[in-house]
Amino acid sequence: MAEQMSLTADAIVVGSGPGGATVARELARGGRRVLLLERGQDHRRMPWYGTYLGAMLYSDHASLLFTREGLQIVRPLMVGGATSMYCGCAAPPPAWLASRYGVDVEQEVSETVEELEVAPLPSAQRGEGSTRIAEAGRALGYDWQPQLKLMRLGRAQPHDCSATCMLGCRCGAKWSAAEFVDDAVVAGADLRTGARVERVLIEGGSAAGVAGTLGGRPFTARAGTVVLAAGGIGTPRILQASGFREAGQGSTMDATLMVYGVAKGPGIGSEPPMTWAWHDEDAGFMLSTLIDPWLLYPITAALSGPRRLASWARYGSTLGVMIKLRDELSGGVSARSISKPLGARDRERLGHARQLAERILAEAGCDRGSIFATPLRGTHPGSTARVGALVGADLQAETRGLYVCDASAFPEALGRPTVLTLIGMGKRLGRALLAS
Repeated sequence: MAEQMSLTADAIVVGSGPGGATVARELARGGRRVLLLERGQDHRRMPWYGTYLGAMLYSDHASLLFTREGLQIVRPLMVGGATSMYCGCAAPPPAWLASRYGVDVEQEVSETVEELEVAPLPSAQRGEGSTRIAEAGRALGYDWQPQLKLMRLGRAQPHDCSATCMLGCRCGAKWSAAEFVDDAVVAGADLRTGARVERVLIEGGSAAGVAGTLGGRPFTARAGTVVLAAGGIGTPRILQASGFREAGQGSTMDATLMVYGVAKGPGIGSEPPMTWAWHDEDAGFMLSTLIDPWLLYPITAALSGPRRLASWARYGSTLGVMIKLRDELSGGVSARSISKPLGARDRERLGHARQLAERILAEAGCDRGSIFATPLRGTHPGSTARVGALVGADLQAETRGLYVCDASAFPEALGRPTVLTLIGMGKRLGRALLAS
């Protein structure tokens, strides 16, 4: 049998997405010995990064991960986590996160906006087709605005920015949490990839480390502070294996639907994704300009009905509106499955949003007969180790020294881009740990 590996640190961070990477960077820069454990690998400099093949290699179940109800979930497993395959979008945290739950990250988010130069893309880069959708929405009385972006075009290499940047940014314009990982490593953090953490070690009511496999070998790592940031699916599974039975009971997904239509003129497939958006806070959804990458489009079209597959030939003229729903708590995550049923209220709101998206596409010049909706998918798994249920406002569990800093800690679905909120939570937690 392989000899068990033993590691030690002041703090262990499990997961290198925006929450985990930020905590690791804060602690390492503060002089703590940080062990950062990531299940996946660093694919950024590999030739397949940002390609269709790459997306299959570094996402869970080759991007074919589904809930029991059939919602598709794309779950990147690599350095940088979900920010490796997101659209580079940013949004401030909702006001209710501080007022109802005591998680006030406004100062940390403001710092991040300045540090990462968060802003909409210049008007020339928002895309002709995308802008046409936004103008159609405005004509119908909805206040579409340029979407905030975690992108800096000045540092980009020559590129063709299009929907394929969701597979991974090959030009370097889009920020990812892997950059904070790099900062943490420079500050002294010990990054270990290929680390599958199975459980938290608990001794005398306090966190004492973690155990699992590292490169296929069994290992234990000991530290008095453990931060779980393995995401809305990974974190509750680790907690369940550690004796926290309430973990994973209930989840949110920011359930997402795409509505497509064919119009005269250019479509949005060759344009940066999600450059315009409109939020209906009262109804609990947002709309944005988005389309699946060219090679993935026929799959989603066919799942919408065999006759929709023919629309692939007109991909270059296709417009798309994404609906992101702030769904209610339901279902949950277990060791072997994920469940996310939508209740009657969620379906009613989703139906309303779909009708609105169809009206906007028609206003933008799409043939009404060409408009159709894709199957539902889950984009932001979360609320599986919630503030107010499993952790407090300080993100600490009842077990001393054990913290959660990822989307699983969200008390409710955000219904908006999550990265700024997660960075804010990571900075807040890291600074609190240094102060203590």
